[in-house]
Amino acid sequence: MLDLTTDSISGFHAHIYYDASTKEKAQQLREKLAQNFTEIKLGRWHDRPIGPHPRWSYQVAFEKELFGKLIPWLMLHQNGLIILVHPLTGDDLADHRDYAIWLGEKLELNLEVLKQ
Repeated sequence: MLDLTTDSISGFHAHIYYDASTKEKAQQLREKLAQNFTEIKLGRWHDRPIGPHPRWSYQVAFEKELFGKLIPWLMLHQNGLIILVHPLTGDDLADHRDYAIWLGEKLELNLEVLKQ
């Protein structure tokens, strides 16, 4: 492991996972996020697995200063959805594999795509 500090983190991503049966819940969460956190950046809907993500998802990008407010909010509002949260340190593999936290079930990521 490298000797990293929190200064190594430039921001965070939260990946909201859903499928056909939970897409409405994901939409409701997205709307609440947009209403409560104007400083986040909501990514596109991906109605298929993409990159290392094994399920359908959309991304929420946010600055590290928002972590202490946004993550507890997501804990209380995830409504049964699975959420992956990881830092942005410049090492995508470590960010997803070593530094990630999960809200809900931990899923197996396709880390091979990050090793390339």
